[in-house]
Parts: sequence; structure tokens; C-alpha cells
Amino acid sequence: MKKIVVSAVLCCLVMTATQAQPRQVAPVHSDDYQFTTVKELPITSIKNQFRSGTCWCFSTLSFLESEVIRAKGLKDPAQYPDFSEMFVIRKAYYDRAIKYVRLDGKLNFAAGSDFGDVIEVGKTYGFINQADYSGLQYGYDLPVQGELDAVLKGYVEAVVKNPNRKLTKVWPKGVEGILDAYMGEIPQDKVIKADQLGINLDDYIGFTSYTHHPFYTAFAMEVEDNWRWTPSWNVPLDEFMAIIDNAVNNGYTVAWGGDVSEPGFTRDGLAILVDMEALSAPGSDQERWVGKADEKPAEKPTVKEIQVTQELRQEMYDEKTSTDDHGMHLYGIAKDQNGQKYYLIKNSWGVTGNYDGIWYMSENFVKGKTLNILVHKKAVPKEILKKIGIK
Repeated sequence: MKKIVVSAVLCCLVMTATQAQPRQVAPVHSDDYQFTTVKELPITSIKNQFRSGTCWCFSTLSFLESEVIRAKGLKDPAQYPDFSEMFVIRKAYYDRAIKYVRLDGKLNFAAGSDFGDVIEVGKTYGFINQADYSGLQYGYDLPVQGELDAVLKGYVEAVVKNPNRKLTKVWPKGVEGILDAYMGEIPQDKVIKADQLGINLDDYIGFTSYTHHPFYTAFAMEVEDNWRWTPSWNVPLDEFMAIIDNAVNNGYTVAWGGDVSEPGFTRDGLAILVDMEALSAPGSDQERWVGKADEKPAEKPTVKEIQVTQELRQEMYDEKTSTDDHGMHLYGIAKDQNGQKYYLIKNSWGVTGNYDGIWYMSENFVKGKTLNILVHKKAVPKEILKKIGIK
């Protein structure tokens, strides 16, 4: 995702293109809505990715933390896991540097990534608790990674140029040295192997729904931050939505990646698919997608949502009005005062908005603006698993 499933694009590039354009604000506000929770599953505390494009890691780790809670039957929040995002991010940076050089720089090298990155890091390196590794050695209490991203990019670009006409064996140590300086050395005795978590990382499957690939086949989402080329299974839209509902109704949460540049994705905790042209705003990761704190609609008329079809969903993807912006954690279902369905979404922008870091995302928004999801295979209806050949 763009930095972040999910991933945020390079802010400096976006700012140049959009700085002169005011962000459109949809005429929706949380004061107009009253929500009733239908189903809510356990989640860990709200985190803040701050000035980093690493929502892909925050959302997927939150998802895996809920998976550990489910698998172990944990009831006391004091026992809930709290994995270090920066450990995973650090390992992913290193792996990407190696691949970037192997591909002679023909790979996106930036902060963004996808669910599969967290899964692969977990399989290869394990995880570590936040209490044992903060990964913040550069003078901030929250992630501020612009300098680190630039330094790493400059280093691997220099290596790719291969000025000696033969690469040395020590250049990967330079990547480790940069990561040690900015993020701190890893306490190896604190690393937790994936098989100690009570879950099996091979049990997690990605899904999407587009018509430019055959249904019931897997393909790597064509977004620049899917640098590991992680595949997602392609299913029709009704089955895609059925997977999400089946998961939540049977006790499984969902890692969500998609587009939040819509004006109906508000600062105060709503995501509604309003028929307005999507524009993004510059600044921090939060400001980029939802604008600044003082940006509120002038009035609150009734809003009619776009009704999403398979064809419209594909059109938005092809025309790039649905883009790979952000990753979050879907963990419940709610209804508004009119009986319309919404999903409970845990964000990684800190305890903010009218719902303290939680967003209510409409069913139409999910249908239209979700690029891909990650779920446990047991969360998938059996008839769909049979169609893709997974037991």
C-alpha cells in the first residue's frame, strides 16, 4: 500500500502537484450520524505512524495482534501483544535494499509496502515486542522518517551505479550501519520466532476483485509499493464482500488496504463514498489524506453515496481514481441511524477524530475503494476456498 498496503506516495512529489489546489471537503460530518455496533472484535491500542509512510506495517501488525488474541483466547487487555513496527520496517528496508540492487534500481525504493511484507518479515526474522525495540534513535518520540528514507535511497542508488564495475561484499553492511544509526541495534535475544505466536503465518491469504485478471486466479497487485510482488486471489465483488462479512461474523478481523483520498474520507472518523472528485492534501500522512484540523464542511446536507458495481470498481482502478493510499485494520460491523451498514476501522494516526482513532467506513466505500485485504483462510467461506483450490 502506498505509504503505508498501504502506502503513502512520496509526499514531496504530491505536494508539488497539489499545493495550489484546495482539498475538496465532502458535506459529511460525524455529528450527522449515530452508530450502533453490530459486531466488534478485540483490537490492541491505537498507534501513530506520524511522519512515516508505514501504514502497511502498523495495520498488518495490528491485524496479527488481533489474530494472536483470537488464537490464544486472550481476555485481559493487559495480556494483549504489542509488536514493534520499527523492527519489521527495519528488516523490510534491508530486504528491499538487497532486491533493489539485484534489479539494478528497477524497483520502487520508498517507505511504502504491502501486507505481504510483514508476513515475509515475520517468517524470515520473527517479531519483537515494542517494549524491547522502539526503533527510534534519532531524537523523536514518534516516527519521523524523511531523512532516513532519503539516506537509504541515496546509498542504494550509489551502489547501483557500481563505480568499481564489480560490487563489493560489504555494501550490505552499509545498509545495516545506516539502520543501526537511525533505528538502533536489535536485541537478538528478544526476537520472537513466528511459531511461538500461536498462529501460522502460512494461513493468511490476500484477496482482491478486479476484471483485468481472471477470477479465481492469483496475481500481484500492480501498485508500486507491492515490491515483494505478493499475490492476491481475485474473486467477484459479491464474494469479496462476503469474505469480509464472513470473517467478522466468525471472529476474524481483516487487514485492509485502499484509497483514502476521497473527500468523503473525513478527519473526524467517517468514510463515505460521496460523488465528488478525489483530491489529496499535502503535509503529514494524516493531513495528506484528510486535510488540516480546521477544514470542516460549511453545511451538513443529506449525502447520497455512489452505488458500486464490479464495472465501476474496475473503472476507478483503471482511471486511477482508486489508488493505493493507506492500510488500516477492519474489526467490526455497525449500522447508522438509517440502518445502513458500516465497518469499524482502526487507523494508525493516533487517538484522533470523534471516535478516538476509529473510522466508520460505509459498505459502499469498502466496495469501491478497497484495493485488497488479508485474512485467515478459515475466515473465507468454504465454497470460495474450493473455487481457488485451497483447503
